[in-house]
Amino acid sequence: MSRALWIGSIWFCVLTSNVSAQDAQFTQFYALPTYVSPGFAGTGAQTRVGLAYRDQWPSIPGSFVSANFALDHYLSDLNSGLGLLVTHDRAGSGALRYTSISGQYAYEIELKRKVFLRPALQFGWVSHAVDYSRLIFGDQLSRGGTTGTYENMDGTSIGYADMAGGALFFTPKLWLGVSLHHMNRPNQSLLLNEARVPTRFSMHGGYRMSLRTPVIKEHPQSIVLAFNFRSQEKYDQLDVGGYFERDPFFAGLWFRGIPIFKSYAPGYANNDAIAVLVGVKVNDLRIGYSYDITISRLAGHTAGAHELTLGYDIVQPYKKRSASRRRIVPCAKF
Repeated sequence: MSRALWIGSIWFCVLTSNVSAQDAQFTQFYALPTYVSPGFAGTGAQTRVGLAYRDQWPSIPGSFVSANFALDHYLSDLNSGLGLLVTHDRAGSGALRYTSISGQYAYEIELKRKVFLRPALQFGWVSHAVDYSRLIFGDQLSRGGTTGTYENMDGTSIGYADMAGGALFFTPKLWLGVSLHHMNRPNQSLLLNEARVPTRFSMHGGYRMSLRTPVIKEHPQSIVLAFNFRSQEKYDQLDVGGYFERDPFFAGLWFRGIPIFKSYAPGYANNDAIAVLVGVKVNDLRIGYSYDITISRLAGHTAGAHELTLGYDIVQPYKKRSASRRRIVPCAKF
């Protein structure tokens, strides 16, 4: 058995005995805005579908693979948005799995002309499971790979309710929001003890600037500046970047980390990655790809992170004109 597998099994046991985990992250989080906050539910033209797939640190054994599906719809008669969010995360060679299914509701309040506030709630159910047979334990190594400790271990899966809330303020050019996930701090322990999910706080926002030139009029251009700050127990992170959009293409550059104000330890700067994003829009379909370039001390060992997103807007033909005139949160298209 490889040393990497042995170390990985020990590391897994440490994690499951005293869990202090963080949620899955996505570089192209505005491709699935309802994952950031339930306040974004129903902020598309009418009905919106999104998919995301992320492979983080593929060169490390037991890399992190995350997938996300989002569906949301705006109910114009009720000034309300509904959303469905499904998240699946797999780590440690597939041994540790997390699946969440949530429903979302947001109510839209027009504070004044073209100025809106959207308080929102989210309720879901989480399945957290482990497959011990995919792990290698120390006693298996000593016996040459025979039956290991895991056959005597209880707790292969657990299910629990999860709750989140958020609020979103926006105008035609800017948006600012906050969200709080795991408000009920559910117990996610797989070993029959207590391991509360840390509450995750997020603050996010941005500004869209339209570019007008006398030469190019048929293809609108804009620059979007955006940020997303997240804090979950001892872990916090700031994503900040800018994006250029000219239909049907968009591209951006993103930085992740808090290099000036915080360090993990003396000599360890809080720098994580620089992400490059490119994408194209084909009719109502958006396709985005991003690559994270690791700039922390793990650089050269992780192979970065690949992420692919798909987004599709569904608008009934007879409602396209009214939908295009309706308020839309000016987020980036990626």
